[in-house]
Amino acid sequence: MSGYVIGNFLVYAVINAFTPGPGNILALNTITNYGWKKGKPLFFGIFTGYYVVQLICAVFVFGVSTLLPQVMGVIKYVGAAYILYLAIHIAVSRPGEGSAEQSASFWKGFLLQFVNVKIYLFGITALTGYVTDYSTELWVLVFFELVIATIGTIATSSWIAAGMAIQKIYLRHYRPINIILALTLLECVYSILK
Repeated sequence: MSGYVIGNFLVYAVINAFTPGPGNILALNTITNYGWKKGKPLFFGIFTGYYVVQLICAVFVFGVSTLLPQVMGVIKYVGAAYILYLAIHIAVSRPGEGSAEQSASFWKGFLLQFVNVKIYLFGITALTGYVTDYSTELWVLVFFELVIATIGTIATSSWIAAGMAIQKIYLRHYRPINIILALTLLECVYSILK
């Protein structure tokens, strides 16, 4: 796997992980409403759920690539289309589109990840777009999904640590930030289809 491919994989992973999504928005909302001590169970639920879902994605991609290798090419284009959708969505999105949660339990954070379509598509797209052309061995897929989950956990932790500071900066400058993130995702689409 070339440095260019790994670089684009990491760019895609970082942008996808750090952009507002259900887990990041819930974490930000929880830290601002409940603080660290009361929000800690929810945060650990989000982190744990992230790792479990990414392992499920690795097993799914391994199964598809082993049993139905021709499907991988199709999934690669579906992944590119999803990244394009994310780029457009990020470019036109406005702050405050997420919903606030009312409690901060471990299970609420954990179960959120199982219904968080973004991270399923994130994990599957990253593998099919960047990894499966080079390897479909289960340990390789699991490794890259663990990298994704770790980046996702760091991203959510950043939203937690920054709290209101990120929200204020994002609210003030959301349009240029969103455009830059969207353009960077377009480079990721190009690298997948190249």
